[in-house]
Amino acid sequence: MAGTVLIAVDHGVATLTLSRPDALNALSEEMMADLDAATRELVQRKDFAVLVVTGAGAHFMAGGDLKDFARRLSLSSEARHAHFRALLEQYVNPSIQRLQSLPQPVIAQVRGACAGLGLSLIAGCDFAFAAEDAKFTTAYSAIALSGDAGASYFLPRILGRRKAAELLLLADRFDAAEALRLGLLNKVVAGAELGAEVARLAARLCAGPRHAYAEIKRLLAESHDAPLEAQLQSEAEAFARCTASADFGEGINAFFEKRKASFRSA
Repeated sequence: MAGTVLIAVDHGVATLTLSRPDALNALSEEMMADLDAATRELVQRKDFAVLVVTGAGAHFMAGGDLKDFARRLSLSSEARHAHFRALLEQYVNPSIQRLQSLPQPVIAQVRGACAGLGLSLIAGCDFAFAAEDAKFTTAYSAIALSGDAGASYFLPRILGRRKAAELLLLADRFDAAEALRLGLLNKVVAGAELGAEVARLAARLCAGPRHAYAEIKRLLAESHDAPLEAQLQSEAEAFARCTASADFGEGINAFFEKRKASFRSA
């Protein structure tokens, strides 16, 4: 698809590219609509096993487009309230929910600036790999905003409430090493190696048991609010569904035959 958010699929790996490189991939109002359209497409497609989310050029995403924000300052307070609420409710919130609903593993590949919605986006991914020179900030409070795209949902779950409050309230910048220490990233590598590292992980996931991956993602998503009894029951049901799959038989046979499993769903 054309526009500021691109989708490509190659050998089972879908890549969603945030594509406004001249603006550090800052999220414009046009880009919000394109992200909405792209995520609608992704939930309908069945030709990929893994999704990689990345930015075109040297950066991931530098947050919202402040030029778009500035153009709305001439509106009354009431009109600004209505305008920005509509943008989030119509485009951003559904996009984040669709990405979260995907049964396929989602990998963030991060270079350069990762701020605002960019940080929220990687926090919602299943994996996040970054180049050594990547820089991070929530950014919102620096321009008197509170956060969007799940920042207040994902960050406390990854960092704990106190550290999430620090990042959101102070909006300090931090580097990839600190993001790794905090648990926002799975791995930090040299910039020249980032693409290859993500490709290796994507290939490994493509060859894995896709049905089991989908069940794992669903269980993790449900566990935040579920009481133990309900989560145990969900685990039992998911476990049983997995045992009914051909992949389960292949995994058991491969173990006893001392060979690498070749999952049919892959």
